[in-house]
Amino acid sequence: MVTYIFNYNIYGNKGRIVEMYPPHSFKSSEVYSKTMNLQPREYQEQIINSIQANGNTLVVLPTGLGKTLIALSLMEKATGKCIFLTPTKPLARQHTQTILDVLGNIDGGSVLVTGESPPKKRAELYQNKIISSTPQTIRNDIQKGIFPGEEVSLVVFDEAHRAVGDYAYVQIAEHIPPEAKIIALTASPGGDRAKIKEVLTNLRITNIEVRSPTDPDVSPYMKKMDYTWIPVELGKEYGEAKEILSRYIKKQVTLLRNMGVRPQIISKRAFLALRPKILKIKHPMKYRLIYLYTCLLHALHLQELLETQGKAPVYKYLEKLSKADSKSAKTVSSSQEVQKILSLLASSDDHPKMKKLLSLVSGLRGRKLIVFVQYRDQITQIVSEFEKQGVKARPFMGKRERFTRKIQEQTMDSFRKGEFDVLVASSIGEEGLDIPEVDAVIFYEPIPSEIRSIQRRGRAGRLREGAVYVLMTKSTRDEHYYWASKKREKKMKEVLLSFQEKFRAGKPLSAKKKKTRGQNTIMQFMG
Repeated sequence: MVTYIFNYNIYGNKGRIVEMYPPHSFKSSEVYSKTMNLQPREYQEQIINSIQANGNTLVVLPTGLGKTLIALSLMEKATGKCIFLTPTKPLARQHTQTILDVLGNIDGGSVLVTGESPPKKRAELYQNKIISSTPQTIRNDIQKGIFPGEEVSLVVFDEAHRAVGDYAYVQIAEHIPPEAKIIALTASPGGDRAKIKEVLTNLRITNIEVRSPTDPDVSPYMKKMDYTWIPVELGKEYGEAKEILSRYIKKQVTLLRNMGVRPQIISKRAFLALRPKILKIKHPMKYRLIYLYTCLLHALHLQELLETQGKAPVYKYLEKLSKADSKSAKTVSSSQEVQKILSLLASSDDHPKMKKLLSLVSGLRGRKLIVFVQYRDQITQIVSEFEKQGVKARPFMGKRERFTRKIQEQTMDSFRKGEFDVLVASSIGEEGLDIPEVDAVIFYEPIPSEIRSIQRRGRAGRLREGAVYVLMTKSTRDEHYYWASKKREKKMKEVLLSFQEKFRAGKPLSAKKKKTRGQNTIMQFMG
């Protein structure tokens, strides 16, 4: 006898079994499906019991370990209206199908609600017990007064790390009844203590359940994942170009420091945070500062493209700068340093990382792969190089690159059917789409975000053994981003456990600190 678990309908086909386990993998439980006698694993049962006992809960589980099953088990037992929220329509459709597969024709009905239906129709659909939707649709209908928020007894916030700032999750949590139970699901809320605290506060969380791949109760269910980082030497021409650009950047930094501004150029986040502070300055030299800051911003972005990407993105970016109206853009693109760099690139092969990628994919022929790439111009270039090598590959990007939902879904359908082997994806492939299981994930470059890094890796090793490869150019931003991401992942669990301990001790989260006023005079940059 085999117990069938429908916890991820990855292939998008109604009734397709995606995980199978022998009955001894599970402990007996009173939580079950009316249609399939569904039984959770021991760690899932522990989390379900914890939610029932402790209320609003943030559930942090690695991808593929059944966060959705935990939510559905509690939805089945709920007496009032249940809302399953997820960031995108494709995921909302996927969850709707999973609910039908697992819970069957539940009393009160289950339905997908999107903004594509007219308001009158949505008001009718809201009479069902279980509603899958995007947060934007629910928020808008709360504002219009057609969503029956007072009837809600349970809300599931999928990808709960998004519940910060002005994201729709925040407004929804404010409007649902205080007695409604909240389940917040994520594979990674990030390693930033302030942001995790913001999520906990915004979603009224009073309990945390967190598991990592090495925890003894979940490790038996983790598929083996080989993790390999591949160092790449920059090469002679690219190395010379890097040195020229580094000298130019140092010159720009010196100009800013001479005016009392000390930019942090190692961290992109810290550098970008400097701009609003400069804009608040009340001083005649403000516009000179803005000009110098923007010149440095362009140069730093060019440096990242040169060190981590290749010719195509560098050329595209410089073309964009040369056509821009701003003085800073023209200053950088027409500088002597940039002209020397262009001369060096003209006589060189493409970035050595491209050669490494082609060799790696050649050794993985016949396997289903996702190559994640940060920049869209490089995606186009990589697909072109794959085609020259006889590798069947297709790009996968977002709406800004004119990849409509229809095109995205057609691409996914072709990928499932095996019409091509390699998906070359932008960040759109990290979260929010029903992407098939793959044999390996390749990072064309490391990324500093621990959330995105975890999401990328989670595309492999869900149902079978997988592999992750990270291409990393030595002595460049690649190395900094790689180690920054690893450090933040390690910090994430420490932060979560500290909040968990606080909740269990009955201590409330401390009040939000008042924001300090931004720097508004040039003297405040000096010291």
